[in-house]
Amino acid sequence: MSKSIWTIDPMHSEIMFRIKHMLITNVSGTFDMFQSTIEAENKDFSDMEISFSADVASINTRNDHRDEHLRSNDFFDAANFPTLTFTSTKLTRKVDNLYILAGKFCIRGVEKDVELEILHTGIGLDLYGQTKAGFEINGTINRSDYGLTWNAAAEDGGLALGEEITIQISCQFILQ
Repeated sequence: MSKSIWTIDPMHSEIMFRIKHMLITNVSGTFDMFQSTIEAENKDFSDMEISFSADVASINTRNDHRDEHLRSNDFFDAANFPTLTFTSTKLTRKVDNLYILAGKFCIRGVEKDVELEILHTGIGLDLYGQTKAGFEINGTINRSDYGLTWNAAAEDGGLALGEEITIQISCQFILQ
């Protein structure tokens, strides 16, 4: 049996993140431009290999000033590191369609091992006869591990930003 190739459907996918602001609320954002491919031989995706990249310049927090700051050297340094990437290294089934996806996550040229939880939510045909597969992917990373260390003191003496970034990806892939 040969591997099937699946590519992400950007019209039906969303790459979101959240970080604590002043340790009292979350600020969220998305990456609007991204690519991803899954290769799998098994129909249940239990052997899938996944690669992902996002265009750092496409970061969108619904605030132009903040987005420009995030693109700067204080954070992602989009001029020198235009993409962030993930490449899977191991997939472990927890139960049914729920897996732990281990891989290499790279931001600002710093590559770290991460584990993400991935739920395969189903397969179906769309209105155009394309076979689609759905996934929900969740995890957290520590931003300082990747050189995203900028912070500022809040008026009460605390810090403006938390260390942990929550990643939430809701995505559809199209069978090629």
